[in-house]
Amino acid sequence: MSAKPLKIVGASSRTAYEIAPVRAINAPDRRRIVFPELTEAYEAAYQGRDPSRAQIVRRWAQYFDGWITSEIDADAVADALEHWAATPVRRFVGKDESGAMLYRELDLPKPGSINKAKAVLSAVLTFAKNRRMMPKGWTNPCRDVPGLTMNNERVRFLDDGERKRLLAVCRLSTWNRLYLLVLMAITTGARKSELLRLRYADIDMERATAYVRLSKNDEPRMLPLTPAVLEEIRRFGKPKHRDALLFARVGDPDRPFTINRAWSTAVHDANLTDFKFHDLRHTCASYLAQNGASLLDVAATLGHKQLDVTRRYSHLTIDSKRAIVNRVMGEIA
Repeated sequence: MSAKPLKIVGASSRTAYEIAPVRAINAPDRRRIVFPELTEAYEAAYQGRDPSRAQIVRRWAQYFDGWITSEIDADAVADALEHWAATPVRRFVGKDESGAMLYRELDLPKPGSINKAKAVLSAVLTFAKNRRMMPKGWTNPCRDVPGLTMNNERVRFLDDGERKRLLAVCRLSTWNRLYLLVLMAITTGARKSELLRLRYADIDMERATAYVRLSKNDEPRMLPLTPAVLEEIRRFGKPKHRDALLFARVGDPDRPFTINRAWSTAVHDANLTDFKFHDLRHTCASYLAQNGASLLDVAATLGHKQLDVTRRYSHLTIDSKRAIVNRVMGEIA
């Protein structure tokens, strides 16, 4: 077989390569980008669902207003975080007669809030590095700033009697899906926002799973469903369409139900004190830890990225660890 003759292409032809410089000589150096400009680019590219992130990013832009991003060091980050931790949280309460905004001053931010602020800054700086905005050899200064000890975690969970009372009153709620919502929260450990965003299309009845498309950590995850949950879902029959929300408003399958009144009534009727919806998530984790699940198992169930967050339940695993050690090592003497 003879080789095909070469096709001669002129410089003006469409098929000829047109070589252009990667960056014009007089273009500004991206590695000298000012930090507030970086935060604007980050916010434009961010596709997560964290509602507080934008406010945190804008606050960092105020701290480092005028700074060249690559010149932000660990000392500057630590100083900003120290000021952040010493500044009381403010809540917007309205405007005065002149239109000026009014705020109520609350307590100081918790260690978890400060650690989250540092994590958001780290994400912004990593964003810059991944897009070649930082000089060679640059390292993220947030790595050299230790996080605060999170010793204020709340671990409130239902005992057996409280759980039975709560589920009983949920069955009698004026909102007929409160029992299913609470049952799923206890048995899956999912967050309220994750459950309220579930659609029928996310439920696989054969595999007994629910697919959370995007969690708080911006990652999808799968929830195992118990037989009791599956039975309750079947009880409601088929939805109007597959994309309808599982916990939709009455008459509006595309908007989640507002559960505040139904939930507060159930908590009151079940005679629960100091109990919030998020504590159902703690209840799931605590039940797992008390019945032999490892901290890795608990972290995987709750969707924790860092095991340090799960360590708050470590004291609950003592009895199960003791039983395992006695079963395996009990006859050694």
